Amino acid sequence: MHDPNRPHRNTLFVEDAQILAQDSYPGKQYVLRVQAPRCAAHAQPGSFAHLQCSPELLMRRPLSIMGTDPDAGWVEFLYKDVGTGTHALAARKPGETISMIGPIGIPFTPDRARPRTLLIGGGVGIPPMLFLADRLRTDRHWQPFVLMGSEVPFPFHAQPSRFMVPGVPAEVIAAMPLLEDRGVPSRLSSRQGYPGCFDGYITDLARHWLDAMDDAARRQVSIFACGPHPMLAATARLAEEYRLPCQVSLEEYMACAVGGCAGCTVHINTPNGPAMKRVCVDGPVFDARTVNWSQ
Repeated sequence: MHDPNRPHRNTLFVEDAQILAQDSYPGKQYVLRVQAPRCAAHAQPGSFAHLQCSPELLMRRPLSIMGTDPDAGWVEFLYKDVGTGTHALAARKPGETISMIGPIGIPFTPDRARPRTLLIGGGVGIPPMLFLADRLRTDRHWQPFVLMGSEVPFPFHAQPSRFMVPGVPAEVIAAMPLLEDRGVPSRLSSRQGYPGCFDGYITDLARHWLDAMDDAARRQVSIFACGPHPMLAATARLAEEYRLPCQVSLEEYMACAVGGCAGCTVHINTPNGPAMKRVCVDGPVFDARTVNWSQ
């Protein structure tokens, strides 16, 4: 029987996922596509999977899901080679299989009363934003706008956007081709001087967009974000300043990723007072107002 207080129950699948593609990009970034039909059928934007990077490594690694095709049965991830596990994963080849658990976690929950959705992704926090944008675009009710920031080269070749976005400086035209093709406006931000990108923090670019709106338009805005802790904290402050709802996907080191080890706990303010919540199954998505950002 489904227990509404334990939504992660009966939603996890263990699959031997076959690698379909493994593409490399500058900055030691990789896009991995695997055949995992059960995960593909149940994944929601914000959920993640726990992968065994190599048969020789006992500990798995959590990776945010960037996209799925439930009909074809594949799941896609963007990750960066930063340690032993992801380095081993980067060496895996198409045709090999990876043990995978997923989908895991509480997803994003857009509010239909606020159709102007601002999606902010930083670094390896970009994948959930792409997944969410892809889901939102299938319903004309939503008006997603995606901002992506990175201090290493983006894992795609940026192109000038064909969408004019009020409030965005005229020289900021770099966009993600995949989103352009799908009719979703986007802009890129970096302090590395990449052509067409906003020169500054991604939250400063978001402020330009918000300041161009009148009060009625801003009341239709909600924010969704994933990325490094400082970026999420800055996004939470921005949302508080403009009195906007904001959901954030937190990233923490994980051992089991299924709620058993409590190694990924974070401080969350609840109606009953401060509490330690597990990012893996109580999150990874939380209301930004409830997160204790000083911890």
